[in-house]
Amino acid sequence: MHVHILGIAGTFMGSLALIAKQLGHTVTGQDQGVYPPMSTQLNEQNITYTHGYEVVDMPKADVFVIGNALSRGNACVEEILNKQYNYTSGAQWLSENVLRDKWVLAISGTHGKTTTASMLAWILESAGYNPSFLIGGVVENFGVSSRLTDSNFFVIEADEYDTAFFDKRSKFIHYHPKTLVINNLEFDHADIFDSLQDIQNQFHHLIRTIPSDGLIIHPQNNQPITEVLNMGAFSTTQPLPVSKLSVNENGTQFDIEGQTVNWNLLGEHNMQNGLGAVYAAHHVGVSFDVACEALNAFKGVKRRLEIKHQTDRITLYDDFAHHPTAIHTTLSGLRAKVGNENIVAILELRSNTMKSGIHQQSLVDALKDADQVLILRPENQTWDIDTVFKNDTLFNTVDDIVAQLGQINQGHFVVMSNGSFDDIFNKLIPNL
Repeated sequence: MHVHILGIAGTFMGSLALIAKQLGHTVTGQDQGVYPPMSTQLNEQNITYTHGYEVVDMPKADVFVIGNALSRGNACVEEILNKQYNYTSGAQWLSENVLRDKWVLAISGTHGKTTTASMLAWILESAGYNPSFLIGGVVENFGVSSRLTDSNFFVIEADEYDTAFFDKRSKFIHYHPKTLVINNLEFDHADIFDSLQDIQNQFHHLIRTIPSDGLIIHPQNNQPITEVLNMGAFSTTQPLPVSKLSVNENGTQFDIEGQTVNWNLLGEHNMQNGLGAVYAAHHVGVSFDVACEALNAFKGVKRRLEIKHQTDRITLYDDFAHHPTAIHTTLSGLRAKVGNENIVAILELRSNTMKSGIHQQSLVDALKDADQVLILRPENQTWDIDTVFKNDTLFNTVDDIVAQLGQINQGHFVVMSNGSFDDIFNKLIPNL
């Protein structure tokens, strides 16, 4: 079967492409924004794709899988509808072709999905379960963001964003998990949700799909999650225990059920991610000692405070920040590690929610652990960013940011964006 994926360079669709190829299908695709790490992964797997959505580049495929970034008016979408080609969404294709007979372990929440799912996949791998997985980032321990095995277990990052232009339900509705982790729950995706209640309703729909012998794992005393569970839970629910994080020379450490995790990851948020992963693995039979030993060897995920370059005076990080809470946890974790050393936050406000200004005050608070802040002025912004941030904080181009960073001779430079940031690393690294 020839599967053609529109939006193939997205983290979900690019991962889906790898699984479709492993099933033996011919896989091609199109996208207008292609950049690492997904472009690198597609190239390494010899998956052919074209840049842009030109109808002339569309092959005669058996099925067109349409990403949620595409909408009516897109030339390829209109061609598919006019010619009555066979089409579906990525989440539905995955559900019908892969997940139907699997024990699905789904990781959901506003933050930490990619990292927690990566931890869980690595724990199951270390325990000999040989899991399949589809994760929205390249897992350092595996070198890929997805794979398909003959295992009964499938780990998936369960996103609440909508499925496609023709299916406005959250993608995770299609997954039917037996084990569900809800990391946290905040307002996000202001382009498709009007309120936190709208998001909670989608989580309620997800919970209604979990079998009665399934398990829902969640943190304690999280009011939005508690409100969702009070809407009706038909499965066992398990609140995570409270653990204390301590900083050491290698990173951090904490205890789980009498076992110690000692790793190089930073921050309370990563401890919570680890707790969720361990208890999800325990649900399918992995002992706590095996799970914690696996976490000790967990290398992390690309673009999650990933060190891109280092000199004797400067360390440059790449972090996939898309929300004030994620920015805060990244910077506070780094601050706990480096003490009084200089931290420079370099930020691209790329998501629709961040551009809207809804989180403007919480964004200011989130950046307080940084000594200096450099922000790329967003295009098509709908709020007056100049009234919130000082003029010397805002820059019109990435080249201007690179020039400013060239005047800073030491510290930790944290580049935060959920996009390509106009190829900032290739522009910056030669100047360090």
